[in-house]
Amino acid sequence: MDGTETTSHEVLRDEILADAQRQATRLIRKAEREAKAIVDKAISESQQERDGKLAAARAEADRKRMLALATVPVEIGRMRAARIEKELGAIRDQARARLRAREGFDYRKTLEVLAAEALARMEGDTFILALSEQDCRQFAARLPEPVQKRARRPHLTVTIDDQPAPISAGVVVRDPPGRQVWDNSLEARLDRLWPLLRSQIAAHMGFQASTPSSGEQT
Repeated sequence: MDGTETTSHEVLRDEILADAQRQATRLIRKAEREAKAIVDKAISESQQERDGKLAAARAEADRKRMLALATVPVEIGRMRAARIEKELGAIRDQARARLRAREGFDYRKTLEVLAAEALARMEGDTFILALSEQDCRQFAARLPEPVQKRARRPHLTVTIDDQPAPISAGVVVRDPPGRQVWDNSLEARLDRLWPLLRSQIAAHMGFQASTPSSGEQT
């Protein structure tokens, strides 16, 4: 093999090596591009997932905040209602105490009115008035006659029960068979009237709008 042939072989080898190097370089660069694309995609997806989770968390926080804000008026209303009921309950307790103590009104006249009112609403001509133990001692002898006059039923027969009624004040009216019984004790009357009184007191104190009443039993 002469020198010319040797040189030709070297040139061919060098060209093959150079071409192989170029091919390798292209493959490496392609792999690098593909790897970078994969990494960029992963980063982008991770960012999107993170942004999505962050947005969901913010939405949940906003929802809970709105729910909390929505409960504020309800809670204020509940607390106000509880305070109003407490105030009204205290007024009712004071009224009950004053009735038991018979303060601030003519009790004898009230007793006559309560008995006459019950008699006016009951059927029959003979009735028995049951009083508290204290009232039996104090008013039994003098109560029937003024009660008859106030009831405007002069032909009634009104007597006082020998047994005191288990009440603190007022009167319980019944007929002899006990078919008709009208509890006009002061506390029973307060209980019957309380829904109407409660509404009127609440309106007077500015707790609620005043509403007209009709047909309330007294």
